[in-house]
Amino acid sequence: MSTEGGTKAVVAALMANTGIAISKFVSFAITGSTSMLSEAIHSVSDSLNQVLLLVGGKRSEREANEQYQFGYGRVRYIYGFIVAIVLFVIGGVYSLYEGWHKWSHPEAVHNFGIAIGVLLIAIILESLSFRTAITEANKVRGSRSFPQFIQDARQPELPVILLEDFGALIGLIFALIGVSLAVITGDGRWDGMGAMAIGSLLIVIAVILVREMTSMLVGESALPEEYEAVKAALESAPLVERVIHLRTLHVGPDSLLVGAKIAITHSQTAEDIARGIDEAERLLRAAVPSAQYVFLEPDFDRSK
Repeated sequence: MSTEGGTKAVVAALMANTGIAISKFVSFAITGSTSMLSEAIHSVSDSLNQVLLLVGGKRSEREANEQYQFGYGRVRYIYGFIVAIVLFVIGGVYSLYEGWHKWSHPEAVHNFGIAIGVLLIAIILESLSFRTAITEANKVRGSRSFPQFIQDARQPELPVILLEDFGALIGLIFALIGVSLAVITGDGRWDGMGAMAIGSLLIVIAVILVREMTSMLVGESALPEEYEAVKAALESAPLVERVIHLRTLHVGPDSLLVGAKIAITHSQTAEDIARGIDEAERLLRAAVPSAQYVFLEPDFDRSK
């Protein structure tokens, strides 16, 4: 469900941002607003990012082979990391450069009505995209707040889209304020300040995404509730007296590796142990379907 929801949110964002980018470039050509140009570049960056997420999702579906025995699930993390870099360079740094240029060489904003109209339409479209991302995130985030969900998520698509859409809405407000003040005061530097505010916002979002994607690439364990579900499922198996050690690792957004040392009684035969391990694995996968790779080591409980 998380993967399907993430794909739906990505497609919705891509459709919205493509249309918005075109309208912003047309508006920039007419008005000459640097804030509008920054927003257009922002929308192009977002559209490119969504394409990258879709490509990453498609490439991650390849079957495991001898070279990549745990599959290609982490490809989605790599593409998510690339998205963060694209957002930082194309969206943030370029907007800062354009804003500083406009601050140093201010120019008047023309056709104010067109700029405002395009920005208001963009706000509506981005709000629809953001609503889709929120709806899909609500299906999987449980009782977590949105900041906690972004930090804890093991699937990269929804956190990326949530942050991008949120940043896009705030950026549109910055552009609206910058363009409006430039027209009201007759000082084009306000337009430049709007562009720099947008660039700063995008860099902050990019840094957050880089941190989250890096954590996913390094290898995150199961969420606390998943960890407890794994432990409870193993200890519910007839063979298992208790779980001595338990280690988990996400080898992909929807694939969990579980390694555990389990305590068994001294009276078990080899046949009993083999059958008991099979039953423990069955119970575990029923409780935590994402536990795709399970390795159990039987041992005696030496703590007694």
